[in-house]
Amino acid sequence: MSDWAPILAELERRRAAGRAMGGVERLAAQHHAGKLDARQRAAALFDLGTFVELGTLAGAPGDCGLPPAADGMIAGSGLINGRPALCGIEDFTVLAGSIGDAGASKRRRLTDLALQERLPLVFMLEGAGHRLTNHHAIPAPGDLQGLADLSGQVPMVCLVLGPSAGHGALTAPLSDFVVMTPAGSLFVAGPPIVKAAIGETVTKEQLGGPEVHLQSGVAHNLAEDDAAAIALARRYLGYFTGPGEPEGERLLDTVLDLIPPDPRVPFAVQPVLELLADKGSLLEVQPRYGGALCTALARLGGRSVAIIASNPAVNAGSIDAAAAQKAAAFITTASAHGLPLVFLADTPGVMPGTASERAGMLRHAARMFAAQHAARVPKLHVTLRKAFGFGSSIMAMNPFDNQTLSIAFPAISLGAMPAASGAAAAGLDAEAAARALAEQTASAWNLSGKLAYDEVIDPRELRNALLAGLRLTTTRD
Repeated sequence: MSDWAPILAELERRRAAGRAMGGVERLAAQHHAGKLDARQRAAALFDLGTFVELGTLAGAPGDCGLPPAADGMIAGSGLINGRPALCGIEDFTVLAGSIGDAGASKRRRLTDLALQERLPLVFMLEGAGHRLTNHHAIPAPGDLQGLADLSGQVPMVCLVLGPSAGHGALTAPLSDFVVMTPAGSLFVAGPPIVKAAIGETVTKEQLGGPEVHLQSGVAHNLAEDDAAAIALARRYLGYFTGPGEPEGERLLDTVLDLIPPDPRVPFAVQPVLELLADKGSLLEVQPRYGGALCTALARLGGRSVAIIASNPAVNAGSIDAAAAQKAAAFITTASAHGLPLVFLADTPGVMPGTASERAGMLRHAARMFAAQHAARVPKLHVTLRKAFGFGSSIMAMNPFDNQTLSIAFPAISLGAMPAASGAAAAGLDAEAAARALAEQTASAWNLSGKLAYDEVIDPRELRNALLAGLRLTTTRD
């Protein structure tokens, strides 16, 4: 034991230095700003007492001087809701959370482990990007390549809890789910570099704060503070790691009060989804982007599902470029991780007009169509009131396209376009226009007679019908 004493004492000294973060003053400043420090963030992410650090001594020099604590990057593993996961957390109290050579290696090590062991990966950002004093190895470890390799393989979550610039900020758009707090910001380069490069004077909030990126689509959701963001990450990952408590059948007795039968009358779809899902299980993803479609994770009968629902409260449910982009990415992520897709369609089609065409509407709608067509997870489609043109196709209405279930409410209108506007565009006389309108309003009866839908249901039966459809899929691999 005496021979080991000096060696173990040195190990403990270096461990203590690695865990010290930026020291008392910098930690006090972090806490005064209303933020958790990096180690508090790790403790909040993982189940109590399960965090195991990776690379505490990374960045330590060969001499006995004390290195920057953990090279400004806290990395490791633990349990989230009883299941293993990995995390990397930038420590702003150490050299402004900048990425050193050892920190870059930690980031790549995390992506390699996540891919190898098929583990969820969470990054928490608050850092200045690559450190100017780095001496990169050749070849340098490529953490961005590692993140790209993880796409569709494991769930990836990024929490933006402070300013994040350059290389570190690129973690966000490579992740599946990005949460920002009011203190968070993302940018290619910070305000001083922007000023020097293009002469623009801007604050970090104006450049890349939540109001920017919740509308740009880079960020998905906003949380009020660090603790709320971390709780949201834990909740999000829960949809991909196993079933919840099963909740059985029930009629949706109040749904008739939420959905008017007249397709011209708008309604917000979120209360319908709250009613439909297992109680307390609905999580809307990207609520402030592409509002004509609502994308949400939920549980039905305890099973995790991904819902893509028209929202007639926004543009009558017309699908614009932002909504299509959001839905395509959401469908791709959900299907990659095996979640059934539930489509609730109530749309007059894709958004027309010059602004829509200039936004690349055709390209984005085609991408959404391709994403849902390529999905090999269970697909369940419901036409609520209306589905016209290509809007119906991208909402997975096309029959015999790998839908496990295709159902409709009784008061639906279908066609290449709404009869009122379509008749005028086609130059139909009054008699022909009336006939077209009558055919559209009888869509449920006409198409059910041809088995274009598996069944026409009472809206109050919606939850039970979807649960029955999901039961059909339980023998899939």
